[in-house]
Amino acid sequence: MPDRWPTLLDPPTAAGTIRKEPDDFQVEEIPAYLPAGHGSHLFLLVEKKLRTTDEVIRALAKQLRIPAGQIGCAGLKDRLALTRQWLSVPAAARGRLDSFRLEGASILETGLHTNKLKTGHLKGNRFCIRIADLEPGDGDEIARRCTIIREKGVPNYFGPQRFGRDGRNEIVGRDLLTGESTHHDKRKLRLLLSAVQSGLFNDLLARRISIGMFHQALSGDVMIKAETGGRFLCEDPEVDQPRMDAGEIHPSGPIFGPKMQAAGGEPGDMEREVLNASGLTAAAFTRFPKLTRGTRRSLRLMPENLKAEPEETSVLLSFTLTSGGYATSVIRELVGSDPDT
Repeated sequence: MPDRWPTLLDPPTAAGTIRKEPDDFQVEEIPAYLPAGHGSHLFLLVEKKLRTTDEVIRALAKQLRIPAGQIGCAGLKDRLALTRQWLSVPAAARGRLDSFRLEGASILETGLHTNKLKTGHLKGNRFCIRIADLEPGDGDEIARRCTIIREKGVPNYFGPQRFGRDGRNEIVGRDLLTGESTHHDKRKLRLLLSAVQSGLFNDLLARRISIGMFHQALSGDVMIKAETGGRFLCEDPEVDQPRMDAGEIHPSGPIFGPKMQAAGGEPGDMEREVLNASGLTAAAFTRFPKLTRGTRRSLRLMPENLKAEPEETSVLLSFTLTSGGYATSVIRELVGSDPDT
């Protein structure tokens, strides 16, 4: 992650190896719903290792003789990991599924459902991550940091994979928004534009951390309810601060676009300052209005069931994140390595 996006806690003293083996990084998708047992779509629970989600989708499309666009998924999963996730295919193609073969991937379970899986159709992800090559005492330090994180949460940064190698996605995305370049692949276009929105969100979050306002409810904050995702404007910080301390609500940051609800007061000023510092304007996000609609995102991520189990020279981390949360945001607060997670 770039230096412009600092950690919340002091820089970690422990340093370890992430993904020493693919099995050291395991992700299990938590679906928003399970197959209903009937319908025109077939859900597939797929386990994969050293494969991207796109590779599995392309292989399935070839085997089933259907366009890749007819295959649904709730989210992309890491390549350098052991992952389990649901995909959906048209039920009419199930007869060609029995002969599906792809090294590093297997279908564990199937079930019929009434709709195609779409991006975001998941509750979250469970992670089980081994941090290897630790020094004596590192495990205790990681456990201490976990105690703080369980209470305070971590910055809800977008992870490094959102930005591509050397942040190239963000750079190209800015050129697209200013009209300095063009791009015709809609799927890639969405990724590039999202990288710009994500970078600005991270910049705003970094500013809140740098001025000591990460844990503060501010007048004008657009608050997000942890349980329902509902939003409201903070009008009295003294009333909202106890709810924030209890984890019931979180302040949000901007995903810039014409449909975004702007913050007021000091939070709104900070958002405008971050946008101005980028050299972009709010009008730039109207260039691709269907791809950069704009929304809000929680500034704080609260890992659930966070545990750190010490081993001889490693620590086994386990935790659950809500949809859209990055394991990077947790790991970088614990160890002095910055994995591409």
